[in-house]
Parts: sequence; structure tokens; C-alpha cells
Amino acid sequence: MKARTRQNTFDLLNHLTNIHIMKSFVVAILAIGLFLSVHSTLAAQKSSKEQQYFLDVHKMEPGGFTYADVAGAHQKDLATQKKRNVSFISYWVDEEQGLVYCLSKADKASDISDTHKEAHGLVPTEIYPVVAGMASNYTGNGKLFIDIHELGPGNVTAEAVAGAHEKDLATQGQYHVNFINYWVDEKSGKVFCLAEAPSADAVIKTHKNAHGLVPATVLEVEQGQ
Repeated sequence: MKARTRQNTFDLLNHLTNIHIMKSFVVAILAIGLFLSVHSTLAAQKSSKEQQYFLDVHKMEPGGFTYADVAGAHQKDLATQKKRNVSFISYWVDEEQGLVYCLSKADKASDISDTHKEAHGLVPTEIYPVVAGMASNYTGNGKLFIDIHELGPGNVTAEAVAGAHEKDLATQGQYHVNFINYWVDEKSGKVFCLAEAPSADAVIKTHKNAHGLVPATVLEVEQGQ
């Protein structure tokens, strides 16, 4: 009887020990999973914080390329971009002027230049680190224009441009214009605006009536993604 009691006690202790081991194992697995999840989230947040918008400009021979040529080069960019953690978002082409504008996100400007160089050899002439505005819907009605304000180094802030953009939005209906987005480089004092409009003149009149800041250049472009 005593031997059976001792055996039952031993079995109970063994069972409790196994339960404790299993609980410890489960807790360890959950802790590892939580650690990996937090680490992954923090890494993603860090990467996101380090990235910024860039607008790079390719200046080539007017009429020396077509939109289809740029579309092919862009596909090569997309195939290469992950090597340097670059993300090409969109591009705009003015065949007549020989200009291509590319919008991307990256850690630094040199990563963009190196990606273009490896992908197809067409290195941008200029790369601007920019602050993006609040995007509006692209309707597909009307022509597409990029207008450029050259206000001079240190003469503009993203906050000031945001205020001017609100005035553009309040005025654009008078000229059948739809401002889609804008990008600001505070260091160079350049502001790039993307809009749908019936003509370049309509874009200029909207800016002039809204706040008086007339763009230095207005380009009719074709958009790609």
C-alpha cells in the first residue's frame, strides 16, 4: 500500500514537472515570437524614417527619345531598385523638351543615381530632396502639366507652400484646373506642381490669381508609373 502511494506520488510529481516544462517551453516560444515581431516592426519604422522623397531630372536631347523609351528604362529601374532600397513611384516625360522627371523614395540621393546608372546608364542631371504635399485625385480630364517655381535658396518653406497650395485649390475651379500634388525643395527654393488643366496658361492664371507666385516654367508631360 505504501509502495503504491509512493508510486502515485512519484507519478504526480513527474506529471507536474512535465506540465511545468511544457509551460516554460510555450512561454519561451511566445517570448521569441514577440521579440521577432517587435524587432521587425522597429526595423521597418527605422527604414521608413530614414527614407525621403526625391525628384530627379534627366535632361537629354530634345526629341531624342520617346515615351516608350522611358517606359522601358523605367522597367529596368524597377528591376534594380531593391539592391539599394530605392522605390520609384512615378515619372513624367516631356519629349519635346527632352526632360524626364522621376519621383522616388530612398535613403540618400546617391542611391538613386547609382540605381539609374546600373539599370540603364542614364544618370540624372539633378536630384532634389523634396517634401511632398497632400495628393488629390487624378481624374484623367485635361492635359497634364508640371510647373516649376524658382524662388531662390532659403526663400521658401514647406509650410508656406502648403498655404499657397490651399489658395490654388480654392481658385482652380475658375480655370478648370485640378492640382494633383506638389513637391518642395527648401534648400534650392524650387517648388514643383503637378496639375491637370486645359492649357499651360490656365495653370499660370490660377497661380497668379491665387497668390501671385507665377511659375518660371510650365511643361506639358505624359505620366508613367
